[in-house]
Amino acid sequence: MDNFVWDKDRKSRTGVAEAIFCVNKNLGDLCDIIHFNLKHNTAVLLTRLAPTLWKSLPAELSQHLDYDEVSQTAMLNVDQQTAKQTGVCIVSAGTSDLAVAKEAQRTLHFNGFEAPIYADLGVAGLWRLLDKIDDIRQHNIIIALAGMEGALFSVLAGLVSAPVIAVPTSVGYGVSAGGKVALDSALSSCSPGILTVNIDNGFGAANAAIKIMKQFAPVKIRS
Repeated sequence: MDNFVWDKDRKSRTGVAEAIFCVNKNLGDLCDIIHFNLKHNTAVLLTRLAPTLWKSLPAELSQHLDYDEVSQTAMLNVDQQTAKQTGVCIVSAGTSDLAVAKEAQRTLHFNGFEAPIYADLGVAGLWRLLDKIDDIRQHNIIIALAGMEGALFSVLAGLVSAPVIAVPTSVGYGVSAGGKVALDSALSSCSPGILTVNIDNGFGAANAAIKIMKQFAPVKIRS
């Protein structure tokens, strides 16, 4: 008897398809899920697929997956040549945030959105953010990632007209370790227009952006 029940109607019901969260799944169950979706030719996103588990997959399964080690995501049965919708961008405070940023980017890509990443624009060198701000302002929704004290969220939201989806990351040390300070910063920001997801939840931020974008025609907003 299978240890999973696939929610095949989730995309039509919610706007985003079911994804495979790979943490704590044993190899046998993961193989069964991949086999099932190969058999039914289902497009599937796999998240938090650690390199060790990826390398343990049989070749007859792994050869069908588009795997990205940085974001620890994989895609099954996705046409990479299909034109993507624009309107969402991703801004990271530091290069250390890129794993979560790429998780968001790959989730968006899987769902039909092409989202550029503007990396390493933290407030310790504010000129870097200001240098890219005109490009960032061309997007309808901005996903922002920051660890440490999470100052990027407030600064960025004070410079753009688009909503900012804040993703606190677990980058940091001392009192900042684990991302709790960045989460508190995002939740207590005095800049209006910030929506906050959980720590390191690039997948959740991307899905929020997708649901918002699908409510409206893809019209660009300019500041």
